[in-house]
Amino acid sequence: MIHIPKLITNHKKIVVTIFIVATVLSIFLLPQVSVNYNMVDYLPADAQSTIALKVMDEEFAQVVPNARVMLNNVSLQEALEYKEKLKAIDGVTEVIWLDDVINLKEPIEMADPDTINAYYKDRAALLSITISEGKEVATSDAIYELIGKDNSLAGNAVNMATAQKMSASESFGAFLILVPVILLILLLSTSSWIEPLFFLTTIGISVLLNMGSNIIFGEVSFMTQSISPILQMAVSLDYAIFLLHSFENYRKKTDDVKEAMQLAMRRAFPAIIASAATTLFGFLALMFMKFGIGADLGLNLVKGILLSFISVMVFLPALTLFCYKWIDRTRHKEIIPSFKHIGKYIIKLKIPALVLIAIIILPSFLAQSKTDFLYGTGSISSNSRSGQDEIKISDKFGTSTAIVLLVPKGEAAKEQLLCEELQKLEHVNQVISYTSMVDATIPEDFLDTTITNQFYSENYCRIILYTDTKEEGDIAFTLVEQVQSSAKEYYGDTVYSCGQSVTLYDMKNVVSADTSKVNFIAILAIALVLLFTFRSISIPILLLITIETAIWINLSTPYFLGNSLCYIGYLVINTVQLGATVDYAILLTDHYKLNRQHTTKKEAIKTTLGETFHSILISAVILSSAGFCLGLTSSNPIVSELGMLLGRGTLLSMAMVVCVLPQLLLLFDPVVKKTTLHANFYKEK
Repeated sequence: MIHIPKLITNHKKIVVTIFIVATVLSIFLLPQVSVNYNMVDYLPADAQSTIALKVMDEEFAQVVPNARVMLNNVSLQEALEYKEKLKAIDGVTEVIWLDDVINLKEPIEMADPDTINAYYKDRAALLSITISEGKEVATSDAIYELIGKDNSLAGNAVNMATAQKMSASESFGAFLILVPVILLILLLSTSSWIEPLFFLTTIGISVLLNMGSNIIFGEVSFMTQSISPILQMAVSLDYAIFLLHSFENYRKKTDDVKEAMQLAMRRAFPAIIASAATTLFGFLALMFMKFGIGADLGLNLVKGILLSFISVMVFLPALTLFCYKWIDRTRHKEIIPSFKHIGKYIIKLKIPALVLIAIIILPSFLAQSKTDFLYGTGSISSNSRSGQDEIKISDKFGTSTAIVLLVPKGEAAKEQLLCEELQKLEHVNQVISYTSMVDATIPEDFLDTTITNQFYSENYCRIILYTDTKEEGDIAFTLVEQVQSSAKEYYGDTVYSCGQSVTLYDMKNVVSADTSKVNFIAILAIALVLLFTFRSISIPILLLITIETAIWINLSTPYFLGNSLCYIGYLVINTVQLGATVDYAILLTDHYKLNRQHTTKKEAIKTTLGETFHSILISAVILSSAGFCLGLTSSNPIVSELGMLLGRGTLLSMAMVVCVLPQLLLLFDPVVKKTTLHANFYKEK
């Protein structure tokens, strides 16, 4: 750090030019980065449903139905005409309706009423369709154009299409709300009208560089696309604030602007690197998730933090030297008070704060692990057409979820017995297979291949079950286990199953196994950073207990409110909240450790709170604003819920650091003194 500041300040034009060119290039690369909205693609390759989908793609032309169309006020003949028009739409690979189950040339009064009502009721027809992966948007639009406003289209493929349409506009909308909010906060908390623009420009460039550089991966998940830019901006703004505040301090000591910046870079480097390291290690832990979406998000955030660090330490000094005169011309008094004397009020909360935490810490820890979890993307907002159509279809025909079984071909009797057993399972409405739809006694060679290819491939027999369960939940997952168990009784381990319920069942098993591993890695990595930063055994424990308690309270809230919680949000917030907000605890403890060398523990805490409360407050308000902005603007349930968790969790972390950590430092001051290398604490009389 001796020569780098001189190199940067002496070649500021080259530095600014390089960053501008790289940013423009990133903007051009942005549209080339595709976004993956399919959660299934992030399951491990050895997951049962992943293997099943691969086998079915190889063996069958048709895949699992992923959408439903409801046609109102139509006759049987009109429904059949609609079916043919739907099959002709590009992207629709299969349409299943009543004529695939019974012979419509015979009077329908002779057929099973339950079967009829599953497809045709009160002159409303319900068709199950399969939309090709990657064509969800165009195909859904074409179906909407065909069926008009009076009919309905819903399903997983339609939800994915809706999410793709909303993603870009929602991300842009979130930034339109967040940037003015951050700008207002910075304007109120700094001493220059122009300085906040430098912060936002620097971090904005790092965000664009991060998003454009995703071209090296080819694609990113929808979660990464929605969350990463806003999270990167909110988390790394502190780095820019640290540097420019240090620059202002050194300008008071020297008239040479270059020298002031060089000194500021050297002085701010340890604080920025420590702040970046804790955040980076928190995000790095996500990469150890077996569920690929964690690795996708974690890698992107780690890259983003590194780019933010480089932008602040390289681009911001060069930019500031170009424009420092503008900062001087736009000076104003700080509008937000300094909170110098807040310490004397907070220190009076010692007993209430410690008693309150002692009461709630254990219930919060237990409750956060007993919350009901959801593992899928959830339903699209009912404000959208797909959400409204889903309600209309469910009201008319009920909920329907498809499970597909692939069993070895060639044993018709065994296939028939299995289908009869599956039909008896609770919540199974219908079983469609060759033996149930055609006749086990009729050889497949006697029939047209268009019929047999729906059920038989070269090696497998395909059985489709329609259930009345939701896509996930205890009932749905129990049914998946029952179906798999029944199939294995007849065919052993040579069976495969897929469908949305099966995928979410596998996802549950995968992400549940990730929890302890990811949390352990995050806590261990950050504990090591704290250990080396403070050279203390006790300080990392106190800091981690403080932030972990805030996390437990945050994650227990849905349990006490009786709400379900998206498991991915639960897993991600564990590491994100820890990595992003432990900086507040580091800042406060670092100041306390320095102040404690010159005065008593009570005076040290009072002084420390006066010095750090302003910075902690501003940083927490910015990060929580980013979280609430995501929560309020996203129609994707995972992204929205994660945003609300981040917003609430940040405020809880701030409250714990400001109100509880000072009391812990006072209480355990003798322990900290004995377990910290070269503590040099002031000896109290």
